[in-house]
Order: sequence, then C-alpha cells, then structure tokens
Amino acid sequence: MKNIGKVNAAFPTPIVVVGAMVAGKPAWFEVAWVGIGDSDVVTLSVTRNHYTCDGIRAEKKLSISLLDEALIPRADYVGIVSGRQADKSGVFAWHAGELGAPVPDDAPVCMECTLEDIYDDHGCYLLICKVAGTYVREDLLQDDGKKIDYAKFKPVLFEQQGFRYIRTGEPIGPCVAPGKEFAN
Repeated sequence: MKNIGKVNAAFPTPIVVVGAMVAGKPAWFEVAWVGIGDSDVVTLSVTRNHYTCDGIRAEKKLSISLLDEALIPRADYVGIVSGRQADKSGVFAWHAGELGAPVPDDAPVCMECTLEDIYDDHGCYLLICKVAGTYVREDLLQDDGKKIDYAKFKPVLFEQQGFRYIRTGEPIGPCVAPGKEFAN
C-alpha cells in the first residue's frame, strides 16, 4: 500500500440540496459534506457564509433532499450561485413540510429536520440535524411501504478527489449473512 497523504477517503458521500426559509421565501444550496450522527441524526459541514444558513439558524428547521440524476442541473446551480446574489426560491417547486421547512416537490427523498446544534470552527458550521420526518416518492418504497428501495432509488454521490458526481450501483447482497458465512 502507498501512503497518499492526508486525504479524507470517507468519500463519496450523498449529494443533497438543503432548503430553509429566509425572509419568507425558500432558499436552497447544495451540500456534499454529509454525515450520519445516529439513526435519526444527519450532520452537514458547510461554509458559514451560505445565505441559506441564515434561515437555518433563525428558523431552526430545514430540509435535506437526496437527489437522483434528473435533479443534478438544478442542484448544481444552487450550489454554485449564492442566494446573496440571486433569488433561487423558484428553482424547485415546493411545499411546506409538517414543520414548515421547504420540501422540493420533485425530490425523490427528503428529510425534514430540526436544527439541534451548531459547531462553529475554522470558517465552517457543523450542523447537527434531527430528522423529524422523511418524505419518499411512493414508487421508491419497498413493498411494505415503510423502507426506501435503493435498488430503485439510486442517490447521486459526490466524490471529492475527482470533484465529480457518481451513480450508485446495484445492491450486492444482505448484511450479516457474509460475516456468518465467513465465521463458519
């Protein structure tokens, strides 16, 4: 093996569009630094000067939408254009979720969250978000209607080193069974 230096190899991560209300209108931006804090906790690492962060801090609620390939052009746009210079409120048709956060109508999967905490360090915010509800397009649910079918929904990933989007692949099998098989 070769040491390639201080490279964060935990990528790729899901690319998401984050929405919050700012001055009575939805504001959107794309986030690539997404983490999992617990089964109902999502972390977002964002530069603190994002316009949408103003709404997240004020309202303490936000939406986090996972994307499919069809949404890449609009997601990329809200990621490269600042809400301080352009009104991006019309980029996505939306409705208010149960908490009041803007939920994009055509997002395949969207989590409406409360802001639980913010860590401010090195010019970035680490947003600790608690999932209050998850909206899923019905055609992307498993037969029980309670779980996302990732064989149908293939969320787009962001790869830092190549600075590119990646398609997710096909499921390769269940968890736990390979370990049990190995142990025998």
